[in-house]
Amino acid sequence: MPSTRSPNSPERATRGSWRRGRWVLLLLALVSAAPVIASYLAYYVFKPSLGTTNYGTLVEPQRPIPEGLVVTDESGKPMKLASLRGVWLMIAADTSACDKACATKLYFMRQIRATQAGERERIVTIWLRTDQSPVPDAIKTAYADTRMLVADPAAVAAWLPAETGTHDTDHIYLVDPNGNLMMRFPKNPNPSKIKGDVTKLLKWSSIG
Repeated sequence: MPSTRSPNSPERATRGSWRRGRWVLLLLALVSAAPVIASYLAYYVFKPSLGTTNYGTLVEPQRPIPEGLVVTDESGKPMKLASLRGVWLMIAADTSACDKACATKLYFMRQIRATQAGERERIVTIWLRTDQSPVPDAIKTAYADTRMLVADPAAVAAWLPAETGTHDTDHIYLVDPNGNLMMRFPKNPNPSKIKGDVTKLLKWSSIG
């Protein structure tokens, strides 16, 4: 017996509204995920860009900031390093005495951040101090914009991979806004080449 249900019946209207609502939710989810997907496609899938390759070494598989990695902030309060997720983190680890090599890393990080112009607020520079000795006044003054956090050296070394024949204190590292360790730059790096990698990442990624 043929259905006597009208094409414009309330039941059909309800089903149509439910389907439209489901598609809208799916579309919103895809739009929200697009920046994250784009950033990883740009650097983990389409690694070469305009005929060039990255200077830094991509860290694979991903190493998220350990939830148990607790640091001491500038006021002496403990905090999880993972709480800084949401921006790009440029990280160096070294002793509080900060010798010439340490100061050079801090200088490079400060200058690379500064050269990003309007994008620089997306980057936070971090010095993971591997002891609680006093920081020289000259270093404090010169790098006042760098977060100087005290961390357990064993925990830092377990998280930050070093090149063969080097130590974690020899490198500058980059962490993405999702909290994943993304890139390691070589010992005695070329700051212009680091700048190129960072500029490219900020251009391709809208997260952070």
